[in-house]
Amino acid sequence: LLDTPAGLLKEELHLLGSKLLPVAESCAVSAGHSLAVDRNLFAQKINVEIIHHPNIEFIREEITTLPAELSILATGPLTSDNLIQELQSVVGSAHLYFYDAIAPIVSADSLNMDKIYLKDRYDKGEPDYLNCPFTEEEYYHFVEALLTGEKHPPHSFENEMTEAKLKFYENCIPIEELARRGKDTLRFGVMRPIGLEKEGKTPFAVLQLRPENKEHTAYNLVGCQTMLRYSEQKRIFRLIPGLEKAEFLRYGSLHRNSYLNAPAVLNPELNLKNAPHIYVAGQLSGVEGYVECIASGLLVAKIISEGLAMLPPETITGQIWRRLIDTSIKNFQPVNANYGLLPALNNPLRDKKQKKLALSERSIKALKDFLDNK
Repeated sequence: LLDTPAGLLKEELHLLGSKLLPVAESCAVSAGHSLAVDRNLFAQKINVEIIHHPNIEFIREEITTLPAELSILATGPLTSDNLIQELQSVVGSAHLYFYDAIAPIVSADSLNMDKIYLKDRYDKGEPDYLNCPFTEEEYYHFVEALLTGEKHPPHSFENEMTEAKLKFYENCIPIEELARRGKDTLRFGVMRPIGLEKEGKTPFAVLQLRPENKEHTAYNLVGCQTMLRYSEQKRIFRLIPGLEKAEFLRYGSLHRNSYLNAPAVLNPELNLKNAPHIYVAGQLSGVEGYVECIASGLLVAKIISEGLAMLPPETITGQIWRRLIDTSIKNFQPVNANYGLLPALNNPLRDKKQKKLALSERSIKALKDFLDNK
């Protein structure tokens, strides 16, 4: 849909000729307007595409040093320590990292559907999300449990870092850290009940479950990324109405997520200033989000193969590119698609949906004009 930044980004990628996005869409699972994929199926399809591509030689071995020839470095958020050290020797102190927390997954057949209901916020499209409604008493009991739950200590790879120094990207903050900001933070944020009425009544708070695969046999606890110990996760998340007997297929966890201070270390062509033959794509380059990583890889490939010029400022892909090389940014944070990246409309609109549609339509027109005049 063109009234969401993710929908706009996907439309731009189709226009730019992305080959990866159609594969992702063929593996999509129901998630409202978001692009969520059956990860096992997606990995299988991508492996087949790569292994059988006539121009690709697939080599399974760890890379510990930067290649001497022209290369694209797209090693993802869990780049190995050896390669990180090599990269650090090239980019210096500009290299950064942050902690990233992931949410638990529960089995669908362990859910109490007498309490849980199917509904998308504001009834947009076909309902995909399951909703767990809280009373006021249930909500504050849950928050108190989050605040007092025992957490995992920092990982051994950062044993010199105290908990107070842990850095989180805003979109990946553990649920217990959000609860610590205030007891009502969750019900006005990720657990807000607005648009999720049940039988005509708005619950005090709602926690949503997103399908993890096409068969809907597993569900992700939306917004419940966490640092809690596994035993505490089972105890605390079973306080959620409908999850009293939940079977956990994956517990939430914390891991280090590496990325570069892109404006400090990348040229406008997205290659390293200190090693121009090395181009960087994906999360390591400082983008955040699956579709954003696809966009990053496509940009780098087209820069190398076609000499792609900077995309129009009205496009969200172009603005992500600009953000990665904007040297005026002093405290760089990973960038994801959002309408705040785009220039304001010449004729401002008060209606939010109409404004988003107008921004998207302007972006698509600008990109089509750009591609027609290449």
